[in-house]
Amino acid sequence: MKKLATVVLVMFLSLLPLTSMAQDLLKGNDLSAVKVDNLKDADISKLQSQLLSNNMTIDQVEQMAIAKGMSPLEFSKLKARMSTLASVSTEGSTNDKAVPGRKQDKIVNAKKDFVTGGDMTIFGSDLFDSGSLNFEPNLKLATPVNYILGPGDELAVSVYGVQEYNGNLPVSVEGKINVPYVGQISVFGMTIEAATQKIKNSLASIYSTINSGQSNVSVSLGSIRTIKVTIIGSKQPGNYSVSSLSSVYNALFMGGGPGINGSYRNIELLRNNKVIRIIDIYNFLLNGNQSDNVGLKDNDVIRIPSYTSRVTVEGEVKRPGIFEMKAGETFKDLLSFASGFNELAYKGSVNVTQKTGTEFKVKDIKAIDFDSYKPLSGDVYRITKILNRFENRIEVRGAVFRPDTYSFYEGMRISNLIAKADGLKEDAYAKRARIIRLKPDLTTEIVQVNLVEALNGNAEEDILLKKEDIVTVYSVLDFVDEFKVTVDGEIRSPGEYNFYENLSLNDLLIQAGGLTGSASKRVEIARMIKAEEIDNANLSKAELFNLEITPENNEQVKNFKLEPYDVISIRRMGVYERPESVTVSGSVSYPGKYVLASKKEKVFDVITRSGGLTALANNEGVKIKRPIQQAQIEDLKAVNFSIAKRDNDTINTKVVDKLVNEVKYLTIPIDWKRILKNQNDLANVSLMAGDEIIVEKFAEGVKVAGNILLTSEIPYVKGKGFKYYLSSAGGIDAKGWKRKAYIIYPNGRADVASHFLFFNSFPKVSPGSQIVIPEKPISKKMTTAEIVSVGSIFVSIAGIISTFLLLNR
Repeated sequence: MKKLATVVLVMFLSLLPLTSMAQDLLKGNDLSAVKVDNLKDADISKLQSQLLSNNMTIDQVEQMAIAKGMSPLEFSKLKARMSTLASVSTEGSTNDKAVPGRKQDKIVNAKKDFVTGGDMTIFGSDLFDSGSLNFEPNLKLATPVNYILGPGDELAVSVYGVQEYNGNLPVSVEGKINVPYVGQISVFGMTIEAATQKIKNSLASIYSTINSGQSNVSVSLGSIRTIKVTIIGSKQPGNYSVSSLSSVYNALFMGGGPGINGSYRNIELLRNNKVIRIIDIYNFLLNGNQSDNVGLKDNDVIRIPSYTSRVTVEGEVKRPGIFEMKAGETFKDLLSFASGFNELAYKGSVNVTQKTGTEFKVKDIKAIDFDSYKPLSGDVYRITKILNRFENRIEVRGAVFRPDTYSFYEGMRISNLIAKADGLKEDAYAKRARIIRLKPDLTTEIVQVNLVEALNGNAEEDILLKKEDIVTVYSVLDFVDEFKVTVDGEIRSPGEYNFYENLSLNDLLIQAGGLTGSASKRVEIARMIKAEEIDNANLSKAELFNLEITPENNEQVKNFKLEPYDVISIRRMGVYERPESVTVSGSVSYPGKYVLASKKEKVFDVITRSGGLTALANNEGVKIKRPIQQAQIEDLKAVNFSIAKRDNDTINTKVVDKLVNEVKYLTIPIDWKRILKNQNDLANVSLMAGDEIIVEKFAEGVKVAGNILLTSEIPYVKGKGFKYYLSSAGGIDAKGWKRKAYIIYPNGRADVASHFLFFNSFPKVSPGSQIVIPEKPISKKMTTAEIVSVGSIFVSIAGIISTFLLLNR
């Protein structure tokens, strides 16, 4: 039992670093025993939440975690686990709540100012939020000659030349290195340069060729020791293990920078309980000066006190924000922190809201006081925009060569402004110009000017202008209506055209591209009727002119003057039709295309022109394939859809559309035997352009298709009917619907089976025909509820009948 308790205790103690790791990663714990594979998802989530609450990412704490003893391999595992868990959490979240591992929008060190209602960022806080600017020392550079050696460092000593020696010698806790055959050499507190000379002198007693120069000595830093520093007042205060080459800024970055109330300008570096330097981060932020970024030593303390004075700058500056002020600094210094005014800033004065002991007050700081005014803590400075107005603007518009905005000066007259605009254009209406003027009460008035008199030196008309005047010079084109004429009919580019003075009919026809080949010589012109008084006796709406375009009177058309809103109609020739053709294919003597010689050419006429039917032709297999027109397609869709709708209310109209669209031609059966007997018979149909007359070859078989056991072609036997051919094809299958069987004859005509009581009558079978057995429709069985409903209906009907009979007794 004791052994079991001991094992459980050991396991519990081994798990302690794991379970506390999520809460203590950012504190001063030893992470050397952490095994990421043993962590649960809950532990990873806690760590993510901790990083999120401190506004940090996993990349930003990498150096700190390794400095606390965590191996790079384990950290890479941790990073992968956090990335995986974050992606899963993000995919599973459908709202805007914070999810562990998800990067949230944040404002670091944000201060809510209830006076302005806005969020401002403390100047300098972003310096410690960037993972790429961590001030980490470069350990791959050559060792600085002023580097001070101490316990934990390792020196690489090499003798090369006639005599050779190589060794990595650690500096002991007493500050000594042990050189074989030489003994211990104290290097504590020495620079690398001084230590090199001391080691060389000691080695010279063993290696005699060193003094003669036949051998040389090289001393370099093999590995760098880790030192301990303490950070107070940062976002993550604590003890940190850092490289002995680390600087103040590197340590501040590891600590997350100053806390919410921490100072950025009075950071103290304490060594041996004494303040050896005051660090002002603004020196680096504003000037790039890193003189305060001094190196650290073991047991250094970085103390970040609370700020003394902070003020807010908002509005038209290049870098608005919250700034920390030192004693003696003025508003001019504050303005430099904000990178100065931007282009829209009003620089004459600045408004500041200050906090007294009981309330707020507002103060204006004039530009002459910028150098002397000293900001107070809590001040909120607002830099406003310049006014959206001009001090010397004047504008000219309309019929001048350069309409634009110009600078105004006192004593400027309208002639001076016209000269600035390079004078009047040719279409200028100079007898009157308009000036829109702004009055002192900001209302407007209109001043009329005679430009002709003003430009001719009439001082009374050449009036003085005022700033913000808008001068408009009219154009004579502004007073001219824009008329149109219309041409339609057999013209290449029909439509509306601009009317010009002296526009002739011939000009318009040429502008519209000329007449088409189908144009007749007749031209009709409709002209609007204009009158000062209404003539109720005249019911005409337009005046008509009828012209002819012929070589004899072409001059008349050419010189016919048009007027505004004339409508010209070019008529089409009475007869202008291109020859149209049909196609004859199949068993005729001369198949091919044939032009329709008359508007009512018949089937018999064209077949006769093609040489008639051949000996192999089936005189019962003549048909016409006619291309279906768009209007017919729409009619066919309507019919098919209505039928489908009747049979099934849930029919998909898209299916109907697809089936109809697949129908490209209509088939017209032709009874050739009737035509041969009487050419005036209705069977001798008239042809249309695009028709194809098909004469089938005589076929001795009968095709059987559809829902039968074997689709096949059965030799025709005279006198045999439907049943014979169905039996020859193996009979009807289980889905076949014999009652709805139909036959398609060689000429495209179809016939269906008929029924009367218990008697079935099937169509006659002829050579070359095709018998089709369709599929039975799927019958829907009645549900129990439907049966009950039908039964209740019958019961109700029976009740009504009984009542009726009783009443009529």
